[in-house]
Amino acid sequence: MFFFPLTLGGNSTIPVDHIITAIRNSLPGASALYAIAVMVAGAAAPFLRKTWNRSTTDLVFSFAKVAGAVIGPMIYFKIGPAWLLDPGVGPFLFSKLAIPVGLVIPIGSLFLAFLVGFGLLEFTGVLMTPVMRPVFRTPGRSAIDAVASFVGSYSVGLIITNNVYRQGKYSAREAAIIATGFSTVSATFMLIVAKTLGLMEEWGTFFWVSMAVTFAVTAVTTRLWPLASMADSYYTGRAPEEETTQGSLFARAWKEGLDTAAGAPSVASLMASNLKEGLNMAMAVIPSITSIGLLGLLAANHTPIFDILGYAFYPFFKLFSMPEALLAGKAAAVSLAEMFLPAILVAKADAPMVLRFTMAVLCISEILFFSAIIPCIVGTDIPIKMGDILVIWFERVVLTILIASPIAMLLY
Repeated sequence: MFFFPLTLGGNSTIPVDHIITAIRNSLPGASALYAIAVMVAGAAAPFLRKTWNRSTTDLVFSFAKVAGAVIGPMIYFKIGPAWLLDPGVGPFLFSKLAIPVGLVIPIGSLFLAFLVGFGLLEFTGVLMTPVMRPVFRTPGRSAIDAVASFVGSYSVGLIITNNVYRQGKYSAREAAIIATGFSTVSATFMLIVAKTLGLMEEWGTFFWVSMAVTFAVTAVTTRLWPLASMADSYYTGRAPEEETTQGSLFARAWKEGLDTAAGAPSVASLMASNLKEGLNMAMAVIPSITSIGLLGLLAANHTPIFDILGYAFYPFFKLFSMPEALLAGKAAAVSLAEMFLPAILVAKADAPMVLRFTMAVLCISEILFFSAIIPCIVGTDIPIKMGDILVIWFERVVLTILIASPIAMLLY
């Protein structure tokens, strides 16, 4: 469903994408109304659950969701100012972001049940144990967090990381490395980036390059300030016992996987549970990314803020003679607001394939952005400062450019 392209109707893409395309093509009006319904439900949820003012972060994002629930219907029903209804602003966001994300999260969640529910996650985690400590300076169990984020979502990865940190099995430094280095957006979000930038025919290459670049960047940032200088203090006040590594690695991985599969619920109940979680995530994500995405897009189009920030990245793109290096620098800068925005800016400019591929990888590898994951990290018990998060974001963007640009130039 996620990794093997099929050619249907002359279009070669992965089965999940075929399903989403079929729904949008056969039910265009219903797809748009569904996205609006999800926005409204997502905006109402924090107030119905009485969590809207639980913290400053909750307060800000609750009102960002309300703004998204207002903006979405305005765009659909063509009510509002000219700048909002400009085809390259509101309708573009609604068509390229809100609707596809609203569909791909729950539909993708259905099939992610097979990746995360029947032992593959644990099997992979154990096999990766010998790699984690020497490469990422984290315990072997952190491999499960990394895989969970890539095949599930950053929210799943962060929940696991925070729980393990509170149990005293990760130090503050290890938890910070995992939260800022492994908690990337899932394969379902990668699908939207690939579609926006016209990379679905290159899906396999894009997925594996993004995964490799993301983890290569993490391996470097763990050895840079501020992560390298964080204290190895523990939430419980004492270090855990060392993990045992006796016996055959493959045998242990196989046993972990089989034990999980043996204890798994039925396929139907697991898919139903995943669909519910997917809808909840869609409700949490779509209204806020619509409002914050609009704010970021307006700032990019009508203010010089991202042009100025983009100059910090311009030399790195110029180093590889990347076409449209100024646009690339601006797109890299805007990733701090929302991870989809670089893809949107580059797609609107009809940039060359080499730049589109580089920016697609950057969307995934930069990991840290204000519309979702940064507030989630701040909301955990992991003791990492906002200033440190911003430095790590800058390091990740620069390193991604340095690693992904030559790969893109070799491919295109």
